Amino acid sequence: MDITLQVNGVPRTVHVDPRLSLLDLLRERLGLIGAKKGCDHGQCGACTVLIDGRRANACLALAVAVEGREITTVEGLANGDELHPLQAAFIEHDAFQCGYCTPGQLCSAAGMLGEPGPSAVTEDLATDPGLTPEEIRERMSGNLCRCGAYVNIVSAIREVTS
Repeated sequence: MDITLQVNGVPRTVHVDPRLSLLDLLRERLGLIGAKKGCDHGQCGACTVLIDGRRANACLALAVAVEGREITTVEGLANGDELHPLQAAFIEHDAFQCGYCTPGQLCSAAGMLGEPGPSAVTEDLATDPGLTPEEIRERMSGNLCRCGAYVNIVSAIREVTS
């Protein structure tokens, strides 16, 4: 079947098998290899992209289910040659080692910046907790890093939010 979606601001019409995942569409059909296939079960976050500005595991989303929606991958975060503030902060804080999880970490962090409200670690549910290091760690907990660069990832995100 044919589907149309916006990928990084560009309208794309693609003929897909209804069983094709969004991740496979992005990587294999559109050549956007930033989102990585880690576990292929929605457990590691390496494939995180933004669907209409919200974080999602592309390995769990069917391509046909995102028809007509805006998909943003790590390739679409920058504004031309100008890096997204998170990308610049990740470089500044050395928030990656092998880099495999970095695209998912960046998309997840970008989506997290627009998510209001408390999380599981918020002490006072009546107030906005802000993005403290504890809040950032909790909200980014769906994105795993085998290298253990978490301290620098939190520092990079904290720089952008303060």
